[in-house]
Order: sequence, then structure tokens, then C-alpha cells
Amino acid sequence: MTPPDVSDVRFLLLPLPDFALLPFAGFLDKLRFSADDEDYSRQRYCRWTIAGLAAGSIRASCGALLQAEHALAELDPGDYDYLVLFGSRQAGAMSALAPGCQSLLRGIAARGVKLVSIDNACFLLAACGLLDGYRVAVHWRHVAEFQASFPRVRLEPEALYLQDGARLSCAGGTAAIDLAVALLGRHSGRERALKGLADMLVDDSRGSRHALRSLDGAARDSGPLERAIAQMRDWLAGPHHIERLARAVGISRRQLDRLFHAGHGMSASDYWLEMRLQHVRWRLLNSPHSLATLADEVGAADSSYLGKLFRRRFGLPPGACRRQAGVLAEADGERAGER
Repeated sequence: MTPPDVSDVRFLLLPLPDFALLPFAGFLDKLRFSADDEDYSRQRYCRWTIAGLAAGSIRASCGALLQAEHALAELDPGDYDYLVLFGSRQAGAMSALAPGCQSLLRGIAARGVKLVSIDNACFLLAACGLLDGYRVAVHWRHVAEFQASFPRVRLEPEALYLQDGARLSCAGGTAAIDLAVALLGRHSGRERALKGLADMLVDDSRGSRHALRSLDGAARDSGPLERAIAQMRDWLAGPHHIERLARAVGISRRQLDRLFHAGHGMSASDYWLEMRLQHVRWRLLNSPHSLATLADEVGAADSSYLGKLFRRRFGLPPGACRRQAGVLAEADGERAGER
């Protein structure tokens, strides 16, 4: 027998093209566990609908296909409390969706539906002008890119997730589970929100300001090498020098270089340069931004100097690297179509 509708909260889930499967699956499974008594998986205490920009298959970044029975435009926003958008790893691709989505998303927001961006879906909402004046949590890998693209939007780079009025955001990954717990706790109570975490083999939910031990090398029990690497990441764009880094870690420049040579086979300065160049390469392959913008992100003097460093490291200029990646991606798409 179908249980009566006693829903406390209703979600409209929108996985965008090339969405990351982990946060989507984690968020949805947390809803499933909390939605019913025992483990029956019925949509009682919370309800959800999965939609796409168009009805049909949506491919995740890992290649898995998800079937969306509804197109977003076909549904009545008034039937939902939250629209949850799940982004892809390609931030530029999210921004590119804005011209076709802006009117629809603004209309949904105008109906009083809270907008939730997970992972790089924040780039889409920002490109639509829907994050102006709001604070946003962004995945650490995309902080510099988001700042360059939307300098007027306030970032909270330390947050796993946060709510600022009618806008919620989540950095992605397993933090989507923590966000689901927070939302369910607000509407259904903490006991129901925590239901099923043990089945998911997840410990007690993390707060929005939880510091990731895997990222935060400055944890109390880490050594000076790990603290130095974490500080390098934080200072990626700043005009900071190795001497200041050594002082921040609490050791001498000579000791710092010894640690890097022992652990990574290079000096601290060379390691920092490699971190910056790898960031630039990743951004060239995953965004449309100019080399001048990327130079600002990594604290390079100018794009010409950065281009020389890039060519020396990777054996080709930045523009050729980007063009080559485009050719390879096109070839991969053709092969997928043949299959």
C-alpha cells in the first residue's frame, strides 16, 4: 500500500551534462535513507524528482548514463522547495550553458525555490547573475578560476557547503552528503537526517566549516613538509617567496630545501614552480581563459614569461597545448559516436 504523503521537503535534482557522479549519488542516497522508515526507500518524509535540461540520457563524467524522465522546463517549480544543480568538472562548460538556461533558472528562483549549486554548478548560476551579492562555497581546485570569472561574487573557500538566504552551495564530492544531512535536519529533524549514515559507512556528518585533513597540511600532527605544501597551495597566486614560506613553517630555508630534496627530489622553489605550471596546464585544458588570466592566478609576472616557463616544462607553447587537447577531445567524441 502506498504510504500517505507526509513530506517535509521536496527536491528537484538537475544533473548537468558531464556531471560528477559521486556528489549526485551521495546526495540522492542520503535522501533515500531518510525518506522512509526502516530501509524501504519510499518517498515519504522527503520527495525528489530527477530532471534534465532535456528529457533523456545524461552522461556523467565517468561515462555512466542517467535517465531523466522529465525536462526541467516541463515541471512546475511550485511543487519543490529546492532545485539542486549538479555540475561537471569543466567549469567553462557550466558557464556556457547560461544563455540557454538563464530565463528558466531566474523564473524558478522568482517562484521562491531555493537554488543549490553542487560542484561547478556555481559557475552556471553565477553566469546567470543568480549569485550576485551571495556568498558561495567553491571546490578548492576552482577557487582561482571562479574569482577570475566572477570577481563580484563573494567566495568562502574554506566552506564545504553553506547557505546564504535562498542560495546554497557545496564544494562537491562527499560534502554533498553533509549538505543533504544539514537540509534534512532543518526540515525533518536531526534524528531522521542522520538515519542511514551507518549503512553508508559514513561517520557523523561534518559541519560546513570542517577542515579537510587530506587537503590541510597544516593540521596539528603534520610535519613541516606537509605544512609547506599546503601553504604553497594557499599562496599560489601571491607574490610570496621561499624565505617567507620557511618562516611560516617555522624552519630555515636550508632545512626546507633539504626536506623537499629528500621527499620530492627537488628544491622547494622548483616544487612550487611545478605546482603552478601544473595548475596552468590543467586550466588550459579545462577552461577558455586567457594565458594572461592564468598568469594572474599563479603570480607570474606576465603571460610572456609564463609562456616561456610552460614551454620549457612541457615542450610546447600554451596555445598549442590547448589546441592539441581540443583535437584529441574531438577525436574521442567521434570514436564514441562510432561505437
